Amino acid sequence: MTDSPNRLKRCTLSVRRASRRGVRWPLAGWLTLALVLPGFQADAQMPLTADALAQRVDQHYNQLHSLRSQFTESYEGMGMSRTESGTLLLLKPGRMRWDYTSPAGKLFLLDGKYAWFYSKGDPQVQRIAASKLDDLRSPLRFLLGHTQLAKELNHLALANAAKDQFTLTGQPKGQEQRVRRVTLTVTADGAIHAIEVEETDGSLTRFVFTAEQPNAPVAANLFQFKAPAGVPVVDALPPV
Repeated sequence: MTDSPNRLKRCTLSVRRASRRGVRWPLAGWLTLALVLPGFQADAQMPLTADALAQRVDQHYNQLHSLRSQFTESYEGMGMSRTESGTLLLLKPGRMRWDYTSPAGKLFLLDGKYAWFYSKGDPQVQRIAASKLDDLRSPLRFLLGHTQLAKELNHLALANAAKDQFTLTGQPKGQEQRVRRVTLTVTADGAIHAIEVEETDGSLTRFVFTAEQPNAPVAANLFQFKAPAGVPVVDALPPV
């Protein structure tokens, strides 16, 4: 059986000869040329699906070793509205550090076993087992590569967004009584630029990530928490 490169050469030569003679090659000839190479332009022309893009998001964060990014976090609900911002550091396995510059001195740290919450001047440090924060209302699972989005979000839908981005929207399985929708704004390669969570009480939490540096150098000692002198550590309750 003749291999594809030889078939391609013969088809291309036929096109050139026909062109020199002023002959218009039939449509079937062009189709033959397009089909001699496996996947010729097919991938570029196939429409992107929600499941395919969700898989790219999973793969993007599964393959990361570390990450540095700027973030903005906003919340609206329960009669409140606030916006905070800072720097996010990630180091696998299971470590994250959210250093807030607004408000200054606020820290959320995940050391792989516990999550620690502290704001400068607080009377206590709050601590909770990391496993108790592992649900889709938190950005932790998305960024640490713990998700299988197509399996974990019901009614997953894809839409175009601004600046060559897309949105993936779905309802987390098993959280129908708490979460109305989760929307990820992502690029075609699976990088998350925003996470929006709308809960059933109408509250809305949004994270926006900018200046992402995949696999940036991040020191492991940045994920060790030490409570300020004289400040007690208390075990916090998991989110309801």
